[in-house]
Amino acid sequence: MQCPPLKITFLGTGTSSGVPMVACDCKVCVSADAKDKRLRSSILVESSTTSFVVDTTPDFRYQMLREQVKKLDAVLYTHPHKDHIAGLDDVKAFTFLSGNPMEIFANELTQESLKREFYYIFTDKKYPGIPEVNLNTIDLTPFLIGDIPVIPILVWHLHMPVLGFRFGDFTYITDANRMEEAEKEKIKGSKTLVLNALRHKKHLSHFTLNEATALVQELNVSQAYFTHISHQLGKHQEINKELPTGIELAYDGMQLSFD
Repeated sequence: MQCPPLKITFLGTGTSSGVPMVACDCKVCVSADAKDKRLRSSILVESSTTSFVVDTTPDFRYQMLREQVKKLDAVLYTHPHKDHIAGLDDVKAFTFLSGNPMEIFANELTQESLKREFYYIFTDKKYPGIPEVNLNTIDLTPFLIGDIPVIPILVWHLHMPVLGFRFGDFTYITDANRMEEAEKEKIKGSKTLVLNALRHKKHLSHFTLNEATALVQELNVSQAYFTHISHQLGKHQEINKELPTGIELAYDGMQLSFD
């Protein structure tokens, strides 16, 4: 199925601690530049008829208020780490107003964590006021959310399998430090790639800035944006000046359009 025109909004571009980090007074955390303020990483994907988020971060409620989101059809999860699932309870505002359950798309590993962390949502005896959700199990098989085709891409976060996703010409990958050749083939031909780039120093489960840059160049993607950024990477404006043509740091609130 052909992908409809899309609008992508970066709800957050920070790592698990966010930027500024609590109790830190480094030059990034005290920066007055709004682009150095990073909530936990998530995006909003919208067509003319369908809207969903990739991950519900601890900042989900504020992200929805900031972007004035009035309609949300689904949540698509990358993996079960807390900074990517912690905001699930706040989908209840959308389910109350719409009268429909929130469609949740997640692999079995992530579903196990959701059921453990939010046991009260999934219990047989429902307490009044909890969000209504409908679980959809996904793997590496392409599927649809509304009118938007989704191609899952398997990446590795040290030993944990994480799902990236391609929507038409746009590919989104976070929390990765390696991927296999067959999965790289799914990315090729994308016009835009979003990739995690945590910091300069080597990390056991995230791409560094240099590793992410090398992967973008290997895949020959014309435009790339880096996300899941830590305060250790440096100030937004300073790092952007050092990046090769066609590669930039994403920032909270940034929007991209695809026809």
